[in-house]
Amino acid sequence: MISRAPKAKLKVAKTKAPATSRKVKVSKKKLIEVKGVKKYFETKRGIFARESKWVHAVDDVNFYIRKGEVFGLVGESGCGKTTVGKLILGLIRPTAGEIYFDGRSLAGFDEEELRKLRRRMGIIYQHPQSSLNPRMTVHTTLSRPIDIHKIAEGSKKEEIIFKVLEEVGLEPQHLDRYPHEFSGGQQQRIAIGRVLVLNPEFVVLDEPTSALDVSVQAHILNLLSELQGKFGFTYLLISHDLNIVDHMSDRIAVMYVGKIVELTDKKELRENALHPYTRSLLVVAPIADPTRKRKGVVLKGEVPSVISPPPGCRFHPRCSYAKPICKQSEPELHDVGDGHMVACHFVKDRKHKWPSPH
Repeated sequence: MISRAPKAKLKVAKTKAPATSRKVKVSKKKLIEVKGVKKYFETKRGIFARESKWVHAVDDVNFYIRKGEVFGLVGESGCGKTTVGKLILGLIRPTAGEIYFDGRSLAGFDEEELRKLRRRMGIIYQHPQSSLNPRMTVHTTLSRPIDIHKIAEGSKKEEIIFKVLEEVGLEPQHLDRYPHEFSGGQQQRIAIGRVLVLNPEFVVLDEPTSALDVSVQAHILNLLSELQGKFGFTYLLISHDLNIVDHMSDRIAVMYVGKIVELTDKKELRENALHPYTRSLLVVAPIADPTRKRKGVVLKGEVPSVISPPPGCRFHPRCSYAKPICKQSEPELHDVGDGHMVACHFVKDRKHKWPSPH
């Protein structure tokens, strides 16, 4: 049993700002670039599964993430958010388009180069209990990435493990325990520690708090913010909760049925959302003030099928402002001013005002 924590050092980003202040300096350099990316999955249907259909999980997505930035990706379940994260990490290959990490296309990496690249990346999953091996102790869980990537051995490895344990708010006596002996919040701290031992540059946060109790969610979000401020991580934050994304992110992209429909910084999105879908998300987002009421349109109908998405604008079957052109032509994601991107035929500038819906 390991009981004493030796001193250790981890590489810390050059910033003195408190992590909780979110004053991490965001570089102008693009760490991640996603250009025209599509991902279709084949599915078999019909008698004897002879009929092939294609799931349009991600369809012509474009965005970039700067070094040190927290980029939020929000949308309803099944819109393709997690698939985007897996594509960036190289866990699955795109059907079309290019993904660049630090200026180099992932398509140019062979398996060995991709394995080395993954040391610079990490992912924290939605369900910590299912992402942790139930047969591994905390010590083994934290040791595995170090061993696989041949980062350190012996006492040096133990130093890294103890330091990471301290960073995520766990104690040395936890090292010999198994995942089932911990609460959901503690399990997520272990999962965060498993990523932290590699000291990556880029981390995908795939709904990191949605499986946790509300009382625990804030603690995990604050921990992630503190680590981002301390070590200078770049985050892709995936969530269906607009409040969480707004709390942590610098810029936010809104996805709907495999496409990005709006992209801008969080303040602009909060105060001047322009796409009808984004405006509807803001209406249903809960606020901690019972006296305040938000005005807007609550969405009706169901999310379209990703196997047979509607022609034209994919949001038009649920949009209160839809016109014939919305069914005939697909709108492009275009800049309406100051980097505010919107995919709508009728939004031409940031001062656009929607009339009362019919």
